[in-house]
Amino acid sequence: MNLPFSPAADRNKEHILGCLKELVTDEDKAVLEVGSGTGQHGVYFSSKLPGVRWIFSDLMENHSVIRAYIKNSGPSNLEGPLKYEIGVDKFPVKDIDLVFTANTFHIMSWKQVKTFIKELGKCLVPGNRFLVYGPFNYNGEYTSVSNEEFDTMLKQRDPKSGIRNFEEVKKQLDDKGFRLLKDYEMPANNRLLAFMKI
Repeated sequence: MNLPFSPAADRNKEHILGCLKELVTDEDKAVLEVGSGTGQHGVYFSSKLPGVRWIFSDLMENHSVIRAYIKNSGPSNLEGPLKYEIGVDKFPVKDIDLVFTANTFHIMSWKQVKTFIKELGKCLVPGNRFLVYGPFNYNGEYTSVSNEEFDTMLKQRDPKSGIRNFEEVKKQLDDKGFRLLKDYEMPANNRLLAFMKI
């Protein structure tokens, strides 16, 4: 079977892994990935972080591809995929230490982003971390021409989608009891924002 392949996920995996190694502790037991897509990230990260269970979640339409990646090359510490559509399904799992999501906030509507953050606020406990990877605007400004072009393309496809403002995302998380740990600069004008529930 020729598995679907995301070049972007392959390009950024080493950079994201470096951040994960800083943020995942020896005491952590489980990571929930929201919006697992093809499953490439989870398969790779779980092979490098053997001490944690990596739990996939996504829309049902992506489950067959994720299962194929697990079957083809997945380490034994992979679980799922679980069905999770924000605003429709309940938060899919309890007793996790870290939630990771990549390239989802600009695909979701702002209402879905806020709903997701509200769920994180209710379901995570102090000490849990939340990591979100993707492009962000700062002070309402694009960080690059390519991000501006990308945002235009997103809005043409779906007017409710688009690159989110860092300050607005941070405020939503602040209001739900999170504190920003670090804002990592990543390749291709992306960021990785790491928050902790306090």
